[in-house]
Order: sequence, then C-alpha cells, then structure tokens
Amino acid sequence: MNMDSRDNRNKGPAWQSFSYAFEGILIAIKEERNMRFHLCSSVVVIFLAFYFSISKIEWVLILLLICGMFALEIINTAIERVVDLSVKEYHPLAKQAKDLAAGAVLVYAILSVAAGTIIFGPYFLKFITNL
Repeated sequence: MNMDSRDNRNKGPAWQSFSYAFEGILIAIKEERNMRFHLCSSVVVIFLAFYFSISKIEWVLILLLICGMFALEIINTAIERVVDLSVKEYHPLAKQAKDLAAGAVLVYAILSVAAGTIIFGPYFLKFITNL
C-alpha cells in the first residue's frame, strides 16, 4: 500500500474505518489457523456458558478472555507480517520479535485455560455428581 492510498483512508466517512478493522479480523480468521482454533474454542465456551447458566461476572470474565485472545492473536499476526515484510533474510532479532509475540499469545492462552477451569470446574463437578 502506498502512502497516498493510506492518506485516502482518512478522508471517507468515519464508519468506513470500521470496515478496515472488520477486514483485518476476517483476514485473521481466513488465513491464520490459530485464530480459527480460538474461534472454535470460543463457540464451545459460549455454548457451555449458556448451558451452565454462568453468572454475570463469569460472563464478563469469559468475554474479556475471549476478546483478549482474539486481539492478541491479531496483534501477533500483524507483528509477524511486518517482520516478514521488512526482513528478507533470516535475522535473529526478527526471529525474537516473532517468538516474543507468539509467547505473549501463549501466556494469555494459559491464563484463559486457567480462568476457564476455575469458572467451569464447579459446574462440571456438579454435572458429574448429578449423573
């Protein structure tokens, strides 16, 4: 994208900027395997949240975790693309940038699984004991 086309993005209606954001989300879903995994996992988690009728505060936490995971995965993808665009040959700092971004996603994924276990654990235990 040349600078002229980027400058033209700011001249349209304000709502048009949302279309660029949605385009980025769709690109991540279409082209990133991990984003599709997070999306499928989120559908399962939301189904379980409805099934178990979790509390409002648990819903807020679940939605924060899901949206945070999506946002972090999109940022990770953006970092990978920028590094790939700017570095033609292997460079240790380019590898570190990509590894660091992936590490941030992993840390948040571990947090999400831990929080999900804390939230859904009691519901699963109650479900199993009532079988």
